[in-house]
Amino acid sequence: MTTSGSPPYFLFFLLLLLLSFLSPLFYFGFWKQHLLSPWRRADVSRRNLSVLLWRWPFRRSYRLDGDRCLQMFNISRCHLTDDVAAFPAADVVVFHHQELSGASSLQLHRARPPGQRWVWMSMEPPVNNANLSQLNGFFNWTMSYRRDADVPIPYGRTEPGGDERGVPALSNRSCLVGWVVSRYRPDQARAAVYQRLKEHIPIEVYGRWSGRPLSARQLLPTIAKCLFYLSFENSQAEDYISEKLWRNAYRAGAVPVVLGPGRAAYEAVAPPHSFIHVADFKSTADLAAHLKRVAADGPAYQRYFAWRRTHRVTTSTDWRERLCQICVRYRSLPGRKVYRDLESWVNR
Repeated sequence: MTTSGSPPYFLFFLLLLLLSFLSPLFYFGFWKQHLLSPWRRADVSRRNLSVLLWRWPFRRSYRLDGDRCLQMFNISRCHLTDDVAAFPAADVVVFHHQELSGASSLQLHRARPPGQRWVWMSMEPPVNNANLSQLNGFFNWTMSYRRDADVPIPYGRTEPGGDERGVPALSNRSCLVGWVVSRYRPDQARAAVYQRLKEHIPIEVYGRWSGRPLSARQLLPTIAKCLFYLSFENSQAEDYISEKLWRNAYRAGAVPVVLGPGRAAYEAVAPPHSFIHVADFKSTADLAAHLKRVAADGPAYQRYFAWRRTHRVTTSTDWRERLCQICVRYRSLPGRKVYRDLESWVNR
């Protein structure tokens, strides 16, 4: 028998049982709201898609006033903003990895609007992306140089359309092989190849490491004096082909000697017969001998530029252009995707 005004014990136990049943539902509901909320794809045919960049990469900002995607890149109905107050209305929020210190730096205290998608972005190789395990389960899409990223943003690309005048002449080449490097580390694969290669052929080295830094204006004209350029990546990772190929070698008009991912990765994106891969030779002595033979044979050297008659190379360095690509691919992106193991994807 209970005291007057006290609830019966069976009601108390019934309440506990009900709470134990509902707790998992509340937990799942939180993640469903934040990650797998009902996919309300923005009607980009009627309004602008809103893309919020949470922090500028490496704290270097660009102007976002006006319709930048349309004015600069002919991409319509795409609104870019870096105003964090726009978070509740943003269709997509982009987080650049180098400005993240882990899950604590994500905006988890904010109510994530239904349909809002979060994008993880990085142009760095896996070795430079720390604290990835803390970010598992938060992101819907990836932006990276990787070809299998949800929004691929390579450092450069090959396009049809060439120019007969684009084939450079052999004259005014005072340098056989050039290399620009600022962050030299002896434990890197490129350092070992360089040390062996320089025993067989002369290599002109520029950059902070050699005490011969080049300004932005000096870079390409200096490389243009060389027949070959060492497009050596600081990390050998899947699809990691940086500006060392696209800008330093191709735009300067030097034949790139590449070290990075395998030949197949270069062949998938680079112009045909436009590079020399280190892995194609049994030794650096064989590579050096090949470079000297090609340098002494004008027609053989010119064949490395035959692609310029049918193709051209376009480089991408503006973060605004990269962000605008979200709007280009938005309709085809998976609505219910979540990277529950982002670390495994990045380090693959």
